[in-house]
Amino acid sequence: MFREEYGLVLATLIRQVGDFQLAEDAVQDAIAAALSAWERGVPTNPGAWLTTTARRKGIDRLRRAQNLARKQEALRVLIEIERRADDGADEMDTSLEDDRLRLIFTCCHPALAKDAQVALTLRTLGGLTTPEVASAFLVPEPTMAQRIVRAKRKIRDAAIPYRVPPDHELPARLAGVLSVLYLIYNEGYTASSGTELVRGDLIAEAIRLTDIVVRLMPDEPEALGLLALMLLHDARREARIGSDGDLVLLEDQDRSMWDRAKIVQGQEILDRALRRKRPGPYQIQAAIAALHGEAAEAAATDWRQIAMLYSQLARHNPSPIVELNRSVAVAMFHGPAAGLRLMDDVEDGLDSYQHFHSARGDLLRRLGRTAEARVAYQRALDLAASEPERRFLHSRLDELG
Repeated sequence: MFREEYGLVLATLIRQVGDFQLAEDAVQDAIAAALSAWERGVPTNPGAWLTTTARRKGIDRLRRAQNLARKQEALRVLIEIERRADDGADEMDTSLEDDRLRLIFTCCHPALAKDAQVALTLRTLGGLTTPEVASAFLVPEPTMAQRIVRAKRKIRDAAIPYRVPPDHELPARLAGVLSVLYLIYNEGYTASSGTELVRGDLIAEAIRLTDIVVRLMPDEPEALGLLALMLLHDARREARIGSDGDLVLLEDQDRSMWDRAKIVQGQEILDRALRRKRPGPYQIQAAIAALHGEAAEAAATDWRQIAMLYSQLARHNPSPIVELNRSVAVAMFHGPAAGLRLMDDVEDGLDSYQHFHSARGDLLRRLGRTAEARVAYQRALDLAASEPERRFLHSRLDELG
């Protein structure tokens, strides 16, 4: 209940009081009250109960504030809202969904640093505690707490508006929101460090938050594309990790372990996106993931089509990493030598990228160039911080002798 309702209730309180911290404190007070009151029975509409109680708790906090004069107008507004509120608290505020959309765009405002956007999104919309957010990104709790406090202060001091951007700003701002959700998902899909390859908690939050964006903005094809991409990748989660916790490459995975229902769901969402005829990077990536999901075995993968999709992706989102992925697809279709030629063209921009060196090592290994493969794998190992990936690279080096 906390995970589902926290972001909704908080969004409404922020609109009403205009202060992140006061709203968070009031929602926490309401949840503490619920822990006691709900022992006698959970209300018919728990979200409405929390919203009404949080509103009252916010008024109580304002009344107790020493700087009451500065808060006088906010207090007047809140008391008026309270006067109109239904004492039964059984009806949800009809603006809740709009409030949540406002909160998403506020947390992901371009004036905030990207790491602050991620932290604030997980803290407010995801309902994660500060220690949980700190743990998710492997930073000390005080560091994360300061990051969140600075983000809230920036919103207050810069008077960042709590609203959905106007139509002409929406495409650029939505791209920022989706980018934050994509970052959260990627950290869950392949943890950048630590003892576990996959962080299921972050994956679940990323999918849940992206689903919220899709429900709030159902005609945005890139939001649909991102949700489809997450589901199609997550369908392979169980097969990506061996019984010993080690990484299992796509070509070696037991495809009977793939979640077929999730693959079908992802394909259906992708179809909804593509019908809008506004292709974008997330839809293209989801189409690539769908082709992998359709292949009953590794040998049946349509690498030619995947390589073509990566070429399209490069036109939408040119980057060395996209070119690296395209070179891998070309290697699978035309042979490792062809892929290696493409890969060498982007080496300068990816020297500090672990996966470039591991992919290059794989192609060199397939070509029988053992000494060069060993150098590439060693460079990847030097850059790897995740224990499962380090074990995988050690095994590759052992195989090479």
